[in-house]
Amino acid sequence: MSNVPAAARQDAATPIVIVGHVDHGKSTLIGRLLHDTDNLPEGRVAQIVESSKKRGLKVEWSFLLDSLQIERDQGVTVDSTRIPFRLGDREFVIVDAPGHRQFLRNMITGAADAEAAVLVVDAAEGAQEQTRRHAMLLRLIGIRHVIVLMNKVDLLDYDPARIAETERAVAALLKQLDIEVSLFVPASAREGDNIASRSPHMGWYQGPTLTEALALVPAPSGRADLPLRLPVQDVYRFDTKRVVVGRIERGRVKVGDSLVIGTHGTVARVASIESWHTAPQISAVAGQSVAITLEPDVIPDRGDLLHQPGETPIRAARIRSRLFWLRQEPLRVGESFRLRLGTAEHQVTVASIDSVVRLDDLTEHPADHVPPEGFAEITLAASESILFDAFAPGTTDGRGVLVDRHQRIVGGAPLIGPAAIASGTKAIHPTDSTVSLWDRAQARGHRGGVFWMTGLPGAGKSTLARAAESRLFTQGIDVSVLDGDTLRAGLCADLGFSEEDRTENVRRAAAVARILAETGQVVLVALISPRAADRDLARQIVGDGFQEIFVDADQTVCEARDPKGLYAAARAGRISGFTGIDAPYEAPANPDLRLATGQDSVQDAAGRLASHITGAVVLGDQSRQRS
Repeated sequence: MSNVPAAARQDAATPIVIVGHVDHGKSTLIGRLLHDTDNLPEGRVAQIVESSKKRGLKVEWSFLLDSLQIERDQGVTVDSTRIPFRLGDREFVIVDAPGHRQFLRNMITGAADAEAAVLVVDAAEGAQEQTRRHAMLLRLIGIRHVIVLMNKVDLLDYDPARIAETERAVAALLKQLDIEVSLFVPASAREGDNIASRSPHMGWYQGPTLTEALALVPAPSGRADLPLRLPVQDVYRFDTKRVVVGRIERGRVKVGDSLVIGTHGTVARVASIESWHTAPQISAVAGQSVAITLEPDVIPDRGDLLHQPGETPIRAARIRSRLFWLRQEPLRVGESFRLRLGTAEHQVTVASIDSVVRLDDLTEHPADHVPPEGFAEITLAASESILFDAFAPGTTDGRGVLVDRHQRIVGGAPLIGPAAIASGTKAIHPTDSTVSLWDRAQARGHRGGVFWMTGLPGAGKSTLARAAESRLFTQGIDVSVLDGDTLRAGLCADLGFSEEDRTENVRRAAAVARILAETGQVVLVALISPRAADRDLARQIVGDGFQEIFVDADQTVCEARDPKGLYAAARAGRISGFTGIDAPYEAPANPDLRLATGQDSVQDAAGRLASHITGAVVLGDQSRQRS
């Protein structure tokens, strides 16, 4: 009977991630590699030959990896496929990560535990946009051993000068990212050159083949001798025992050890390491999942990090992170997320965007937002201290991800250390409610939301907002109105009507509206907000649940109404910068609702607005019954 835990035996296989720009031959490479090293199941080659014939192709090795039909239909790999692979007596796991930009989210999760990477580059095309992105991801993930496979050299007639030219360009690209290439291998995956056997067409190349290069990859380093890190997965009660369970990420633990529990710092002794249907355990090491009891009988929380006294992780509430942004909308300062770190989750806010990487030349520069699929260094602020180890290549330390309110991963966020508070900086630590948006919606029977009413002065925004407010209130909907003049009389009393002040007025209104909507309220914002860019800013601040309502009345109608006498004052020169007279109004191109108040009565328009809002926020019977 083996004394090596199953988890430890499984970890002995060396994970290798293979990445590359779409159509650079990554899937063909893996298929050829498996074939040439006798790692294919019996009969698989015949299947591939038959499948290729049906499509009028030569032997298409990439079909080996088509675990999903969509891959054949679109011609791209869409998921991270993990393939056991053996070279001699050594075991590997090949991670085939997607190259198409639409599937980068899968690539970052698929490559997270890789010990080494093979970056596939078409020798004729050279580095492309996705090559740069994948190189950035390899840096972000912290993969230390990188092999560059210069593929399709047969298309260059195996010309060493042309291959060397592409190699120099790729080497320069990777050097900018501090990625030291272990080896460049010129190859043709389709023809089998330099994959598992030396190419007869490249006598000038004296380096190793790909399989020889893979054999030189260091085995996964041991984690057992590092300081103990045991994240709590859960706590269970069995009769009189309280059992704490989790996976040892590094280090070792034995009965009798003293452990510090989480950020509150309580010290307890390991009373036992529980086992069922096996011999009793007195110790455990990195890679094992354990169930321990503690004395005294303290109750850790899920996510608490157990460690030994004197081997404390970093403790900080402001943390620097190297971010890969996955959402299709830009990231801006002030947005809040859950930071998922091991088994723990922490509410964090983006306190600053410190630099953003420009992908065309891989330089860092200041910016006020992170673009979709962008790379950046940011500062995260939490409402309480977080325990973590700084991210290090080849380890699981500090591997965080950002999760939005819908539990979607929106960013890879390795933690690189505590962030100092610069002189004059306001140390802000937002807190998050423990009452979820769904719980609030269930209790009220409706969701929160922000309905941003824009239009010329005199179009009827405030009038309609108040009329709709009364209708919604009588239907039991928790509703508030943020009126432009009311805001300028209080919260925004310090603002004028310059372009900068108008933007700040919108920003403040949107921030307040978001806070109210997150408490489950329906918020009607009646604000001229003449610039489309400012309304886009409001949409970005509010996020999900924002709708733009265009209160549409032309200037002639509005000026004829002139309920506050402002048009007359502007015409007389007593007011400058008045929207519609000497300041422009940019009408919405595609509003969620258009109310023609120059034609419809107040009652009709208010009825349409109230019906629209009701349809958007009220839960159906089935939704209300869901647990």
